[in-house]
Amino acid sequence: MESSGDLVPFPLLMTCNYRACTIPYRFPSNNPPKPTPTELSWIHVFRNSIPSFRKRAESDDTVPDALSRAEKFAHRYTEILEDLKKDPISHGGPPDGILLCRLREQVLRELGFRDIFKKVKDEENAKAISLFEDVVHLNDAIEDEAKRMENLVKGIFAGNLFDLGSAQLAELFSRDGISFLASCQNLVPRPWVIDDLDTFITKWSRESWKKAVIFVDNSGSDIILGILPFTRELLRHGTQVILAANDLPSINDVTYPELVEIISKLKDEQGKLVGVDTSNLLVVNSGNDLPVIDLTGISQELAYLASDADLVILEGMGRGIETNLYAQFRCDSLKIGMVKHPEVVEFLGGRLYDCVFKYNEVLE
Repeated sequence: MESSGDLVPFPLLMTCNYRACTIPYRFPSNNPPKPTPTELSWIHVFRNSIPSFRKRAESDDTVPDALSRAEKFAHRYTEILEDLKKDPISHGGPPDGILLCRLREQVLRELGFRDIFKKVKDEENAKAISLFEDVVHLNDAIEDEAKRMENLVKGIFAGNLFDLGSAQLAELFSRDGISFLASCQNLVPRPWVIDDLDTFITKWSRESWKKAVIFVDNSGSDIILGILPFTRELLRHGTQVILAANDLPSINDVTYPELVEIISKLKDEQGKLVGVDTSNLLVVNSGNDLPVIDLTGISQELAYLASDADLVILEGMGRGIETNLYAQFRCDSLKIGMVKHPEVVEFLGGRLYDCVFKYNEVLE
């Protein structure tokens, strides 16, 4: 469904004490004109991302004078970050992950860059689509239901590695590419830094959820080889699934129109996903335009369709870890993603590329 109208709060969110950003960048006791160590640390993270963004912008052949405009982007965004280091309340601050992402997107869009990752997204989507059936058959061959669900979850983590918003992963990807099956085998061993998988599987084995809303993350292997096989398993169990995707492009996140196209390519002539009926699958525009999300502002369509869901899933580091890790809902919720920034590792106390699987059950 297309998005229209003003943004509204997500209806299942417990809004009292809700703060989108997980990591506190500053406290009331901090001096307003002085940047905090956390703010400086994250400004540095975004500063490190500029070269990879500039490189993508330079190669955007849909934009005239891409080379000079990419240089302007790098210069202007660097200036903004330097301003925030000197005066945290400049540019709408004090800074946090949402503001730093928004400012970066604003500079790109003002310079005419709409989707600098479009080419790599299309390439990765085509690769992942060609592997989809094989990945599904490998999962279907696991007869033990608990083991099959664990394998599907590991597939989400492996797919989530395709994240060009992480400077380290962007460099790795441009150099070597990332193999989905190798990533599945090389995940950090359990227990993960937050590991509620056994509790989730126990609930899964007892009963099915009626309706699940999944806030999806990246293009390529993430959505196609990670989330969609997991979604297909939910559909097999009779759960209606709503996939909520971004309104506008941001990094390599999948957008609503792209996801509609991906699913249409994966369905067979009967409209099935490798034998599973998709009449209970909906794709919705979330109204979001960033790699992170503030759940007090989502599309009216999503709010309407999600109001009676009994499971909310936030997938990916941006939506489920850096924002919303501690968000509380009126129904069961799952935050799932891979930790790809050393600063998040330090906050959570895990390992780089550790996994977060945070499941909260609401007891009626």
